[in-house]
Amino acid sequence: MLDVQSRTAVRLLSLASALPPNILPQPEVIAESRRLLSPRFAQFDRLATAFENAGIDKRHSVVPIDWFRDQHGWVERTRAYVEGATDLHVEVTGMALTRAGLRADQVDVIVTISSTGVMTPTLEAVVAERLGFRNDVMRVPVFGLGCAGGVSGLAIARDLAAARPGAAVLLVSVEACTVLFRMDRLTKADIIATAIFGDGAAAAILRAGDARDDAQPEIGAGLQHMWPDTLDIMGWTIEESGLGVVFDRSIPVFAEAELRAALDGLLPDRKIDRYVCHPGGAKVIVALETALDLDEGTLDAERRVLAQAGNMSSPTVLFVLEEVLRSGQRGDLLALALGPGFTLSAIPIRVA
Repeated sequence: MLDVQSRTAVRLLSLASALPPNILPQPEVIAESRRLLSPRFAQFDRLATAFENAGIDKRHSVVPIDWFRDQHGWVERTRAYVEGATDLHVEVTGMALTRAGLRADQVDVIVTISSTGVMTPTLEAVVAERLGFRNDVMRVPVFGLGCAGGVSGLAIARDLAAARPGAAVLLVSVEACTVLFRMDRLTKADIIATAIFGDGAAAAILRAGDARDDAQPEIGAGLQHMWPDTLDIMGWTIEESGLGVVFDRSIPVFAEAELRAALDGLLPDRKIDRYVCHPGGAKVIVALETALDLDEGTLDAERRVLAQAGNMSSPTVLFVLEEVLRSGQRGDLLALALGPGFTLSAIPIRVA
């Protein structure tokens, strides 16, 4: 099933994840959201069930919960994003390097995935001296992939590794979704986003052409399917005080109806031992199990990640992959995520 575009296999040398220090238990988030939002949004109590049925026990944030009590504009949101994302990038990169047995100056390419903040220079440049990257390291920052970014980023890193055998390619996916919380723009999508999104980061190191890596998971070529006339399902609007979430409530229904046909087109002869899915929310997980003809409860790692960290956008699927690999899963895996576009992003992984 693994579709390898090069004779030189690309291997996953390490995978790591990290969460910011501020813990937001879901009951506390519900109470704080009710206090802040119900006076401004008449339908809040009716939508509060979204918090209770989200399948989330707690989330993590780059800012403490009292930060959300004040109105914030671009400057404050960007400052919180830069500080939080920088610390997460440093932490998770250090973990991935240690697990791969590499130093920062041995990294040849850095792919950084993030869609929850805008900064120039980008994250990998900001942390370069702090971590010790070489001056000639290739930087590939990618913005706008949203929840599909973890899988799409892995595909980008994989292709760069395949094109440069022997090069160590670092992928870092980092998001600070919580700093985008808005009190001045209360739509149903904003309430749902408040109920499910958290912050986190994941990092992976890939390399091709080194016989020492042959026992590590093999990463195949990435695959994508973009549905027409679906740009309004997921994304951001750009507004004066911050980004505005576009998050259509039809996503679970759409996934259940359309996912299988898209996968059949991409991988008609697929034989998958374990799907590794981005858990967008509790309803999305159920829809994925239905679409993929899986027994209810099969996506157990997805539910655990969602419960402990919420939907962190792009890195979430890499948290799931880390847990699946840690469990000892073998065989043909297929990581997949849905994101803005509206796009299915998938990548095969073989674990011997």
